[in-house]
Amino acid sequence: MPYRPPLVPHEYFVADPPELPVRAHGEGGLSALSAAELVAADGAEVLLKAVTTAEESLLVQVGVAGEGVIRVRLSEDASARPRSEGAISLVTPGTYPGARAGVAPGEPIVIDAGSLRAEISLAPWHLRFTDASGATLVEQDRGHTDISGRLRTLPFGRSTSNGAPVAYHESFAAAPDEAFAGFGESFTRLDKRGQRPLMWNFDAFGAESQRAYKNVPLYVSSKGYGVLVDTGAPAEFDVCQSTHSVVQIVVPDDVLDYYVLAGPTPSDVLNRYDLLTCRPALPPKWAFGTWISSGFCVDSQERVLARARTIRERGIPCDVLHLDTYWQTDGHWSDLRWDPVNFPDPDAMLAELDGMGFKVCLWMNPYISHLSPAFKEAAQAGYFLKNQEGEVYVADCWHGSFPACGIVDFTNPDAVAWFTGRLRTLLRQGVAAFKTDFAEGVPSDSVAFNGMSGTDLHNVYTLLFNDAVAAVTREVNGHDLVWARSSYLGGQRHSAQWGGDTYTSYAAMGSTLRGGLAHGLSGVPFWSHDAGGFTGRPTDDLYVRWTQFGALSPLLRLHGTTTREPWEFPEVEEQAVAALKLRYRLMPYIYSAAVEAARTGAPMMRALCVDYPDDPVAWQADLQYLLGRDLLVAPMTAPEGNRLVYLPRGEWVDYWTGEVLTGSRYVPVSKPLDQIPLFVRFGALIPVTQPGDTVTVPAEITLVAFGGGDGTAEIHDADGLTVAVATRDGDELHVAVTGPKRVTGVEIAPVTGAPARAVIS
Repeated sequence: MPYRPPLVPHEYFVADPPELPVRAHGEGGLSALSAAELVAADGAEVLLKAVTTAEESLLVQVGVAGEGVIRVRLSEDASARPRSEGAISLVTPGTYPGARAGVAPGEPIVIDAGSLRAEISLAPWHLRFTDASGATLVEQDRGHTDISGRLRTLPFGRSTSNGAPVAYHESFAAAPDEAFAGFGESFTRLDKRGQRPLMWNFDAFGAESQRAYKNVPLYVSSKGYGVLVDTGAPAEFDVCQSTHSVVQIVVPDDVLDYYVLAGPTPSDVLNRYDLLTCRPALPPKWAFGTWISSGFCVDSQERVLARARTIRERGIPCDVLHLDTYWQTDGHWSDLRWDPVNFPDPDAMLAELDGMGFKVCLWMNPYISHLSPAFKEAAQAGYFLKNQEGEVYVADCWHGSFPACGIVDFTNPDAVAWFTGRLRTLLRQGVAAFKTDFAEGVPSDSVAFNGMSGTDLHNVYTLLFNDAVAAVTREVNGHDLVWARSSYLGGQRHSAQWGGDTYTSYAAMGSTLRGGLAHGLSGVPFWSHDAGGFTGRPTDDLYVRWTQFGALSPLLRLHGTTTREPWEFPEVEEQAVAALKLRYRLMPYIYSAAVEAARTGAPMMRALCVDYPDDPVAWQADLQYLLGRDLLVAPMTAPEGNRLVYLPRGEWVDYWTGEVLTGSRYVPVSKPLDQIPLFVRFGALIPVTQPGDTVTVPAEITLVAFGGGDGTAEIHDADGLTVAVATRDGDELHVAVTGPKRVTGVEIAPVTGAPARAVIS
């Protein structure tokens, strides 16, 4: 009998991806480019006419799309574009003044993009990418065949089924020791070798599988390059799984359109990726403070105000109160109207919260319950996605837990205006931002206003949704922050994303961490997670350990199906609040790292390979990270309070003890519940401030010198850039400061060999 998977209820999803056709026994349909001839060359790009093993005629375009960026296109028609462009353009190729296409009779064609070159052999066909010196970075796989001569890996070519094209594909040779990272917020091991990421946004039902809420068809290699595929289709990457030495890419679209990005470091790849898409949007400074949520619990105006007063009375640092689903009437989600019974006077509530220093974020999503008063209005106006019969597609977006919904169609300009009009009213009342939940539920068989199929719209729908919410937020509040669950290629323009509905367990915290590292290597630096876990109530120790992890993440929110209010964990409230206060003390350092991330595209929460790409362990040590350049964070992912931490080369200072440890090795670490494993780069200058109730723009800061050697700190803030340069002279540390901030003191951390005193000039 065929294998039947167990009947697990949570595996049901209203928007599963369509399966690729399976060819009948004996049917052909797999073709590979065999040779090509030059049709045209314009100085930066060549157009080639290619023949395939199936005697097809296809077109290949290879050209420069920026310094260190080469674009490759394979199609039947030179004007073919990814089908997702029916809704949104994902990639904008750039230019490079030094670009050239070298064409000489009898010689390979060379496309020169400065730090990256493409070498094209026409007969037989082959494509190789090198650095400027000619050293190979990556090349097309030459094809694996079995004893019968049949291909066992996908060639550079396309596949047909029943005579119709169904997908284009490409394969790259992979070195035995090559590591690969990226692909979006993937919760599996950071090195994706041996995995098979599918670019399809799922309601992932947690953070412990290869299903992802946020997919990005981009990866970086330990060999010093990256690959970006421009498509909204459910592309699949076989990363050395079916064949250990090959990365295979299947793109079920009208064109294969990809970019090879030069390194040599992951940061260099991400910088070039940003130039093709966009720079990350920097959240407003208050967003880097603590967010405390109502949880997935029935809420009320009275309870919100009581929560706010308790936070201030207990001295808990907090900038944002998040109100989840129940600010609306139960069953009417998401009609974007206050529950008139539980929230009789939201204007007064918002004004009072503002007076206490709180911003307010509201939960919402693009699904409108068929029970909502807004459903009939939107349905009659044609604002929802349709089914194949032209009727409203009423989908079980909540997997049977709550009423079925219509899905707002953001390809319809009138629907966008209607939807954002409802948000504008809330923003003008005093709401600061929205949590844009869900958006992974576009069914593959739905039909959009602009004629796109659900399959083609599915991944990019989240970009349209978040673009609309960000635009109206920017219009009213002057910032474009959304707190998004789903995303796709270029989604770093939506300045806050979080890791979805994870379980409350140490294992889930570990996989959540891996998702954040992968997403950072996919171009998204401003990421968060539900501190404490989402589903269920965490144990006291897990609550503290996860809060510590959150406090040293790019953004921090306490949220779950049950309360995450610190005073509801009385035995460990002190330890949890201490973690929040540590975050606020480090805010000058954290915000400076955020500004750098927005400027460069490098993640705030940096997998070790970002700074140590030549260290093979840095691509594997994926339960720790650098926060900025100088703090190494290793969240405690086991209840025993013991773990191994890999320290990269150099010397590192234990933040809590001052012990100096030599790197390039794993060290055993044991920490009590009130301490997260935290290390500082020896010689670093860390800017800190006195923690308060909210995030501020302090005029005065303190520097902490770890090791007291020569060092530099750049402090970015709303008042400008301040630079502190430390120079050691015997037993004195001289610190010169330029910029608007006043450094009121230099603390010398208790590190062996540190200077006795510091002098500020």
